[in-house]
Amino acid sequence: MQQKKIKTFAFLSLVFFIIFSYFYSEYKSFLNLELNIKTPIYFSIEKGDNFETLSKKLKSYHILNNTHYFNFYGRITGYAKKIQAGEYLINPGLRPAELIHIFTSGNVAQHSITLLEGWNIKKMLNALSSNKILKKNLKNYRSESLLNELGIEEVNPEGLFFPDTYYFTRGTSDIELLKRAHQRLMAILHDEWRDRAPNLPYANKYEALIMASIIEKETAVPHERAMIAGVFVRRLENKMRLQTDPTVIYAMGEEYDGNIRKKDLRIDSPYNTYRYFGLPPSPIALVGREAIHAALHPEDGDTFYFVAKKDGTHYFSKTLDEHNRAVRKYQLSGK
Repeated sequence: MQQKKIKTFAFLSLVFFIIFSYFYSEYKSFLNLELNIKTPIYFSIEKGDNFETLSKKLKSYHILNNTHYFNFYGRITGYAKKIQAGEYLINPGLRPAELIHIFTSGNVAQHSITLLEGWNIKKMLNALSSNKILKKNLKNYRSESLLNELGIEEVNPEGLFFPDTYYFTRGTSDIELLKRAHQRLMAILHDEWRDRAPNLPYANKYEALIMASIIEKETAVPHERAMIAGVFVRRLENKMRLQTDPTVIYAMGEEYDGNIRKKDLRIDSPYNTYRYFGLPPSPIALVGREAIHAALHPEDGDTFYFVAKKDGTHYFSKTLDEHNRAVRKYQLSGK
């Protein structure tokens, strides 16, 4: 009788060992198997989701075939209680343990949006409204409403945001991003204003920002920014009109078709610096740090004019006669 019990126990132990070995082998194979992720995808874990909810969602996405082994791994490692809500970028080639490590890391996916130097407020707001990730919390995208919702005291939002690439997580709103861009601009403007050159013809930082926006639109050549700033500062100091085309283009708005005609130079707008003295009432574009620095560190010299050459650089002149000759040479094909 005792011998029979021993045989039964040995048989059951063998069966258990075979079954255990089979499932352990399957479990190890599961852990080493690449998940069914063909292309990079964004996967979200909602607040309140537990590990079993996560595994079911992965199965519904056809990323995971066996939820039992996945749940087992989560429980015995303790990771099942450590998953963090958020959106994650998951890439091809991941194995189950690697995927779980991502979900417990808190390193949620980062999206980005780029605001470009030289954009006006309309282009910037169009970029925000067309972004599919940002939450749209702005009630509307009109300039007046924008100022109220962001708590900005200026009367015009033009140029009050710093152009850069901004990274954000899903759930970030357009208002949050604009506040970041505005605060970044104000911090940079404050730093540059503090270290400005002496005796500049600006009443305050805002006027320096206006000048910087004109410089931003006038040239994309880095070494010319301070030279152009010098021309405009000397013109202000000598009670001359700035006579800069970008301000006329801004005044024309949607009517600008790529050409400025003589009649356009007579537009009755405070932005028309061919008609009115001094700076326009607001910036005309988003401004990079280099343009702000140039506006506050203009290059000394005796030039009062400049004209664009065919290669994108400018010819600088001391006198009107010299400038007119340069215009005929570079703009009128020598006529």
